Amino acid sequence: MTDTADLVGEIERLGAKLGATRESVNRRFIGQERVVELVLAALLSGGHALLVGLPGLGKTMLVETLATAMGLGASRIQFTPDLMPSDILGSEVLETAADGRRAFRFIEGPVFCQLLMADEINRASPRTQSALLQAMQERAVTVAGEHRRLGPPFHVLATQNPIEQEGTYPLPEAQLDRFLVQVDVAYPDRETERAILLATTGATEGASVQVFTAEELIAAQALVRRMPVGESVVEAILAVVRACRPGEPEALDVVRDTLAWGPGPRAAQALMLMARARAVLQGRLVPSVEDVAALAEPVLVHRMALNFTARARGDSLSDVISRVVAETLGIRGAEVAA
Repeated sequence: MTDTADLVGEIERLGAKLGATRESVNRRFIGQERVVELVLAALLSGGHALLVGLPGLGKTMLVETLATAMGLGASRIQFTPDLMPSDILGSEVLETAADGRRAFRFIEGPVFCQLLMADEINRASPRTQSALLQAMQERAVTVAGEHRRLGPPFHVLATQNPIEQEGTYPLPEAQLDRFLVQVDVAYPDRETERAILLATTGATEGASVQVFTAEELIAAQALVRRMPVGESVVEAILAVVRACRPGEPEALDVVRDTLAWGPGPRAAQALMLMARARAVLQGRLVPSVEDVAALAEPVLVHRMALNFTARARGDSLSDVISRVVAETLGIRGAEVAA
């Protein structure tokens, strides 16, 4: 009983601290509450987030603001077509000492940080994008045959322009799967854009303040993993994920007709962690089935692919996920998310 009371108290204190974090972030990144919630949930879950949107919507500013609010040492890599893997990971250089002896010394790349901003990640070639695969999954890199640890904490927040834009490359499927969540950053509505105009074109602009430290974030991530999850939530996660796999007996007809492949077990793990984090962010002690419905699209959309026929028809993954959520859970995911 005491352990339960202690856990409740810890979750409530974390919820209050996260409220202060959101307030700090919203001083600069105005009006996009769902975007902020999803990225914070990814950090609380110990994962990485991919922010997708057109240029000029504040994706880079959001990452910079979060680095300040969470107290994380940040590095930024501007991805370009000529970027090389060594520009990310680091490399060994041959140095000559004063006495004439020569030896190799490893110079760390920008990946050796706590929060890595991969800006416009899909402007680099697939070879360079793949340099992050080991770092994102294992929190380590192997350079010149030596295994080197990263963090903790270590998070990648990547920004991506729509793939239809000039000079972009689609991300490898293996790398997409390593992002816990894909966050679509849309145009602001009229009132939000009005608030942005008034807040950012004056003599001064709002500034974010530090709320967390790296150690407190690590403790918060451990606390999220201790949160209890009801059997109904576990079954909801399994129902949604398995229904999105064309080859599974549980797959819906719309999935078999539309998808080339569906999400793997990592998607179910991501949904479980994100549901817990969303509950804390909203001041609740346990996640609900509604959390699963609200998070299904951002967690699953980058882990699925339309088949040729569906692409020719102009189908969208978002519509497929919404139908799966509605049929498996009886909930309209878009309405819960809003």
